[in-house]
Amino acid sequence: MTTVLVEDLEPGSADAGVPAHLGDPMREQRNLETAVGLVDRSHRDVIAVPGEERASWLHTLTTQHLSDLRAGQGTELLVLSPHGHVEQHAMVAEDGTTAWLDTEPGAGEGLLKYLEMMRFFTRVQPRDASSEIAVLSLVGPDAPATAARLLGVELAEPRVIPVPGAKFAAGSVPAEPTALYDVRPVEGGLARRVPLGVDLLVRRPELGALLTRLEGVPKAGLWAYEAVRVARRIPRLGWETDHRTIPAEAEFVAPAVHLDKGCYRGQETVARVHHLGRPPRRLVLLHLDGVATDQPPAKGTPVTLDGRQVGFVGTAVRHHELGMVALAVLKRNVPDDARLTVGESAAAIDAG
Repeated sequence: MTTVLVEDLEPGSADAGVPAHLGDPMREQRNLETAVGLVDRSHRDVIAVPGEERASWLHTLTTQHLSDLRAGQGTELLVLSPHGHVEQHAMVAEDGTTAWLDTEPGAGEGLLKYLEMMRFFTRVQPRDASSEIAVLSLVGPDAPATAARLLGVELAEPRVIPVPGAKFAAGSVPAEPTALYDVRPVEGGLARRVPLGVDLLVRRPELGALLTRLEGVPKAGLWAYEAVRVARRIPRLGWETDHRTIPAEAEFVAPAVHLDKGCYRGQETVARVHHLGRPPRRLVLLHLDGVATDQPPAKGTPVTLDGRQVGFVGTAVRHHELGMVALAVLKRNVPDDARLTVGESAAAIDAG
């Protein structure tokens, strides 16, 4: 097995430190989409938030309903700017004593700085736990069964509350996290059921023992994981977001934004956009023709229509079935049948 690290292929990438692939990216993708594979995502930043007031405190600071967050629950949250722009996104796992927030590599410093700034006299002790906890992911339809068989943990299906329509009645959204992910202890850490499979938050000294228990699971690199994520249209902070992104533009509302909770920073923008129903931009899946070049365009590559820029590429991948595809953020008024250009490639919106 040949392990190729991300930085060997993409110098300077934020994803440095984990394998891009292990010799056969297309086979690895197929495993993740049809069976199960184990992906090293240990480059993710992790923030620990212990303290008896952590749930109510995080509730007031973020977009998610967390005031009654209990042991065994996971979800997602956003931190917004005063104008409602997405500044942070994190996955959450609550174990009864600590809320664990894992976020994109390089984003942890900013998230921790904000949390520390907002502590005041609250009984919480946020800290950087990236050196303590590593994130691995079992991805694929067989991931829950694999976790049950090899780790002895049964995890319920993820549950996401449907986004209410505009002008919904107050109190019609349940007073709980909009996305609820089952979290259970496993030897060495926690298992969290998520839409793509099962995340494992593992204490780094116990990684070896856990990997031994998972020895028979095929490994896959981050390229395969990203291809599956793009096909599922799941956004990623810093890839499908820029400094102007609001939650509704990048499909963050359903899993990470509670539309009927108390005040939080940026709430006015979220409410206004939701009730008017017209965010300035939208997240789309693009099919790229791959005729002029077989290389996926870089993050941030402009998307143009008749010579004018109408958006940007977030993540572009080579998918084993779909070919070259990309998640992109486009102006809302770009029609689904527009003939777009990304770099040297023609591009078309997948309206499905």
